[in-house]
Amino acid sequence: MTAIKKAAVIGAGVMGAGIAAHIANAGVPVVLLDIVPKGAENRNALAEGAVQKMLKTKPKSFMHPSRAKLVTTGNLEDDLGQLADVDWIVEAVIENLDIKRRLYATLDEVRKPGSIVSSNTSTIPLGLLVEDRSAAFKGDFLITHFFNPPRYMRLLELVAGPETRPDAVETIRAFGDHALGKGVVDCKDTPGFIANRIGTFWMQAAVTEAMDRKLDVEAVDALLSKPVGIPKTGVFGLIDLVGLDLMPHVAASMKATLPADDAYHAIYRDSDLFRKMIAEGYTGRKGKGGFYRRRKDGGQTVQEALDLSTGEYRAKRKPDLASIRAGAKDLRALVSHEDAGGAYAWAVISAALSYTADLVGVIADEVPAIDEAMRLGYGWKYGPFELIDRMGAGWFADRLTAEGRKVPEILAAVAGNGTGRFYRVSDGVLEFATRAGGYAPVPVPEGVLRLSDVKRRSKRVDGNGSASLWDLGDGVLCLEFHTKMNAIDPGVLEMVAKSTEIVRGGYKALVVYNEADNFSVGANVGLALFASNIAAWDMIDGMIRMGQEAYKALKYAPFPVVGAPAGMALGGGCEILLHCDAVQAHAETYMGLVEVGVGVVPGWGGCKELLFRWMANKRRPGGPMPAVGQVFEMVSTAKVSESADEARDMLLLLDRDRITMNRDRVLADAKARALELAEGYQKPEAAEISLPGPSARVALEMAVDGFFQQGKATPHDVVVSGALARVLSGGDTDITETLREDDVTRLEREAFISLLKTPATLARIEHMLETGKPLRN
Repeated sequence: MTAIKKAAVIGAGVMGAGIAAHIANAGVPVVLLDIVPKGAENRNALAEGAVQKMLKTKPKSFMHPSRAKLVTTGNLEDDLGQLADVDWIVEAVIENLDIKRRLYATLDEVRKPGSIVSSNTSTIPLGLLVEDRSAAFKGDFLITHFFNPPRYMRLLELVAGPETRPDAVETIRAFGDHALGKGVVDCKDTPGFIANRIGTFWMQAAVTEAMDRKLDVEAVDALLSKPVGIPKTGVFGLIDLVGLDLMPHVAASMKATLPADDAYHAIYRDSDLFRKMIAEGYTGRKGKGGFYRRRKDGGQTVQEALDLSTGEYRAKRKPDLASIRAGAKDLRALVSHEDAGGAYAWAVISAALSYTADLVGVIADEVPAIDEAMRLGYGWKYGPFELIDRMGAGWFADRLTAEGRKVPEILAAVAGNGTGRFYRVSDGVLEFATRAGGYAPVPVPEGVLRLSDVKRRSKRVDGNGSASLWDLGDGVLCLEFHTKMNAIDPGVLEMVAKSTEIVRGGYKALVVYNEADNFSVGANVGLALFASNIAAWDMIDGMIRMGQEAYKALKYAPFPVVGAPAGMALGGGCEILLHCDAVQAHAETYMGLVEVGVGVVPGWGGCKELLFRWMANKRRPGGPMPAVGQVFEMVSTAKVSESADEARDMLLLLDRDRITMNRDRVLADAKARALELAEGYQKPEAAEISLPGPSARVALEMAVDGFFQQGKATPHDVVVSGALARVLSGGDTDITETLREDDVTRLEREAFISLLKTPATLARIEHMLETGKPLRN
C-alpha cells in the first residue's frame, strides 16, 4: 500500500479548494490547478485566488494559516508537469461528463504510473467516467466524494469500480481515515451514492408535502430538526445554506440517472415559485435571502420568512404546534400526533425511511454504512434505521400495512424477528440486523476505541450523576463528564478528586475524555448565580476551592493524566486540560478561557497555568511583563482557538501535546499516550513564579481604559479587566518576591467572588443562561 506523500487537486472551485486545504491540514503538500482565465494577466489567478479566499473565509478552511504554504498553485496549461510526482490526483471540476473525460486523458499522459486518480463527483457513475480509459487507468481510479465544507464534514464516500486495484482503495481509505479524519463509507456505484440519494429524497419529500399542506416554513424546520435529531436548520434552512439554485441541478441529475421506477420521480414537483426566487436572486444565504431573510427597517434588523402560499415575505414567527412539543422527547409521539404537524411529520418521515429501507443492498451492503453516511454527511444524530428503532420496527411496519403501503423486505424481516430492532446489544457488543437474516457485530475500524463500546461491555468503576470512571484496560481509567453541555459542577469536581485516589489505588494512568459534541463548555454558572442571589458566599468560596484543589491534585498525582478533548473546551473545561501532563486533542478542538463573558475571571487555576506557560516560553522577550501582557490580552478578550493547531500558538497546547485528525481515534491515541508516559513517570516539581505587581496592574488598566475611551470596551469590561489585571500582576507583590501556586489561585478566588458581588456580573450570567450569548454591559 503506497503512502500519500504528495497530492494534487484539479479544480479550484469551492469544493476543490476546500479539499486541497484539508489535505494541507493533514501536513501533506498539495498542488492546486485550474484553467487559465480568458484575458487574465495572472495565468494562475483562479488557484491563487482560491487560496487567498480560503485564508479569509469563515469558518476557516485552513486549521492554521501556515498550512496554506503547503499548497502550490498553478494552471492546467503550464503546470501539468507538477503532477509527475504526486501520489493522488483529485478531480473536482464541473459536473460535466465530457469535460471530465477529456481531463482524464490529459492526466493519463503526465501522471506517474500507479498514482491514484479519483473524482469528487456526486452524481456521475464511475463506469461512465472511465468508459474509454485504459485498463491501467481504470485500476488506479475511484470516486472520493467529500462533503462541503471538506474540513468540517466528516463523511468521505468511497466508490470503487470492478477494475479498481484493492490496494488503491485501501491507500485512500487509510489516508482518509488517519490523515484527513474522515469516516470512510463504502458505497455502491449508484446515483447520489448514499447520503445524497437519501438526503435529496428527504428534502424533496419535505418540500412537496409542505407546499401541499400549506405549512409555514418555520413549522417544517421545527418539526424536522430537533425532534428527529437533525441540525436546527431543518429543511428550508438547509436549502438556504447550500443554495436554492443548486436544487434544480441536483433534481435534474437524479431524474436523469435514477431508475424509472424509483420513488423519487413520484414525489418530485417542479415549482414556479422556486424558479421565480432563483431568477430574482433569492437563492439563500449567499443571495438576497431565501426561505428566510433579514432586512433593515428603521435601523432595526427584521427577520422574515417566506409564505409558501403567497410567495411573499412576512415576519418570522415561532410555530405553535402541539406535535412539536410532543416530539421533544418521543419520535413516535411526534408522528402519531393528530394535528397538522404530526400528520406532516409522519408523511415525510415514513416516506424517507421506507425509501431508505428499500435501498439496503442497492446503495450499500448493510445498514450501518447507511446510518453512518447520514450521521457524518448530513449531521443527523440518528441514522435512518436508528430512527426506525426509536419508533419501533414492528409499530412502523404495522402502520404502513394499515395504510395499505408497501413494507420494505428488510423492515418486515426485522419487525417479525422477535427482536423488532435493527440494532441490539448482545453480550456487550452492538450488533445490526443483516440482509441475510440474523445479527452481526457493527464493524469498528482497526485501532478505534470507543467509550460507548466500553460502557456496553462493563460496569463503571465509580461515578455519580455528573461524571463516571470507566476501565479502558491495561491499567488506564477514563474520567467521563456527562452533565448538560458537560458543564463542570460539584459532582464533576467530586469525581475529579475521587479519581486521583482510585487510580492511585492500583492503576497506571487516567484519561479525561467523553464522546459528547463538546468536551466541556465550562463551569455551571447557573449554580454561581443561584448562590450569589442568596448571598451564599461561603458556598461559592468552597466550590472555587474545591475546583482549585481537585485540578491541583490531578497535576501532582503520582501517575500521568492525559486530557482528550474534542469540540469546545472552554473555561473550567480548558482549565482541567491545562493541569494535565499531556493533551491528545482532536484537530477540531476549540480552547479558551472565556470567563470574562459572564463577568468573572478564571478561578480554577487557569490564570496561574497560563502565566507559567508564557513565562517559560523561550520565544518571548525577557522579563515577566510580556508574558503577563500576553495572558491578559488572551483572557480579557475571551480568545478561543479555532483549531487545535491554533491552540498551540496560544500555549493552551504545548510541544508535548499531540493532535489526532480522526475523532474516532482520539481515545485510543490518548490511552496509548498515557501508557507511554506511565513508564518511569515522575510527577512535576512544585512551581513558583515572580510577578511585577502594582506597576504592571496600572499599565494594564491604562490600556483597557484606552479601549473604553475608544468605545471598544464597556464599563463592566473595565471592572472585570481590572480584577484580572490584579490577578495576573500578582496582587501586592513585586518582582523581587517569589509566589507559590496557591498565592496565585488565592488571587483568582478573591477576584472571582468580588466580581460575583457586582450587579453587572449577575446580569451577564443571567443573559448568558437565557440567550446563550454574552451581554455587553
